[in-house]
Amino acid sequence: MSTATESETFTAVGRRKTSVARIRLRRGEGKLVVNGRPLEAYFPTEMLAKRATRPLDVAELSGEMDCTFLVEGGGCVSQAGAVSHALARALQKYNPELRPALKKVGLITRDPRMKERKKSGQPGARKRFQFSKR
Repeated sequence: MSTATESETFTAVGRRKTSVARIRLRRGEGKLVVNGRPLEAYFPTEMLAKRATRPLDVAELSGEMDCTFLVEGGGCVSQAGAVSHALARALQKYNPELRPALKKVGLITRDPRMKERKKSGQPGARKRFQFSKR
């Protein structure tokens, strides 16, 4: 299967913890927009921006794709992970031959770790009230 045509748009959803990122990916001049703001302005540190755009670096498509993200939930690190996951999934739709390279680096797999819920009748998720024998 070959790469897509110029005007085709690819959509995908990425998740991490409680964050959800939706992406619209198409060929262009490399604009990255997150919730209406440039990617560098949205993520407070350079490390988070790099984490979010890592799939583009692995696929060697930096500066060739326009990406528009809608992100909600979680914190900034979680959102960067969700953006990265969505971008990897969209790139896989764009060109299925990129899958092995993305999978080898671990970008296709969703990180399943989430905060455990608090159990009713207890002070926390794992914490229990002190045991009393008598």
